[in-house]
Amino acid sequence: MKQYDYVIVGGGLFGGTFAYAASKSGKKCLVLEKRPYLGGNIYCEQIADINVHKYGAHTFHTSNRKVWEFVNSLAGFNRYTHSPVANYHGEIYNLPFNMNTFHEMWEDVRTPEEAKARIGEQRARITGQPQNLEEQAISLVGEDIYRKLVKGYTEKQWGHDCRELPAFIINRLPVRYCYDNNYFDDLYQGIPIGGYNVLIEAMFAGCDIELEADYNLDRERYNELGDRILYTGTLDSFYDYRFGKLEYRSLRFDTEVLDQENYQGVAVVNFTDRETPYTRIIEHKHFEFGSQEQTVITREYPVEWQEGMEPYYPVNDEKNQVLYQRYLQLTKMEEKVIFGGRLAEYRYYDMDQVIESAFSLIEKELNCEMNYGKEYKSQYYYASV
Repeated sequence: MKQYDYVIVGGGLFGGTFAYAASKSGKKCLVLEKRPYLGGNIYCEQIADINVHKYGAHTFHTSNRKVWEFVNSLAGFNRYTHSPVANYHGEIYNLPFNMNTFHEMWEDVRTPEEAKARIGEQRARITGQPQNLEEQAISLVGEDIYRKLVKGYTEKQWGHDCRELPAFIINRLPVRYCYDNNYFDDLYQGIPIGGYNVLIEAMFAGCDIELEADYNLDRERYNELGDRILYTGTLDSFYDYRFGKLEYRSLRFDTEVLDQENYQGVAVVNFTDRETPYTRIIEHKHFEFGSQEQTVITREYPVEWQEGMEPYYPVNDEKNQVLYQRYLQLTKMEEKVIFGGRLAEYRYYDMDQVIESAFSLIEKELNCEMNYGKEYKSQYYYASV
């Protein structure tokens, strides 16, 4: 006997956004989550009174006012501005690439005209269409920035030499000819006050929840519980890998509590040399302007994905896109199951893009539009101008 209007497979942002709208529309929802907690990759674990981003640094940023108003209707947001730095063998550079970066790279460069000229000189050796990631990066930012701030980090992230990687992975690199260390150009950015769990709890407040529940292992029973299934897991696992497995890159995290107030002075430091085994160190207290006596840091290591690991980054090369399209054709024959989210769509999404995608499904499936007024719960919002 059907007990729910929707069985939602996955307790992340996509499932949460849909669950919130469905509950407000009078629908009854059951949420299934494989992990022992909700939140997907934005889940925060409290360690030493600090909200630790368990699955890597997450800064909420968007230029979509509707998305910003939606999340602020559920949780207050602080004024955190993402301004990471790069460490290349002890040399410190501001990110994204801007006039502070260029002056540190070349002491005689102080004006935008001088920076453009220097980068233009170094771009010149790339003629024609770039054939690999190295050529693409040099064509965008020149040799020096590529060698120190792009090459090593990218090779660690993807596990291959940049000359073996396709050019499209770096279709563009942010280059600003102004002294601005704000990483994002979006109008709004911040962190939920109290961590992302506050936001997630509000999203799923009207739902029944089953944790440590694997839909694919008990599919028949769960299908009988709901009129419709919203599936946000990996598409190849839904179809029992009948055409083969889609490829991903994964991450490993090493978290440590330190008996000092401030370790690196910023939330994120990228280590861009090839020899350092991790890509970045996250110091979590800086996301929320913490003043605790201790601090918590996380070293982030890229690893080759294997079944059972968390799939973070889809390998969107031609082979995997062909495979994904074969699975996508199968979804068109499903009458009861809806698919959505970064895993089911085999795409890397920023958080606001996940919510935008869920909004589209809500309008189609629930025949309603997500509208919010101008009053926010948050004490601050940040506008980048």
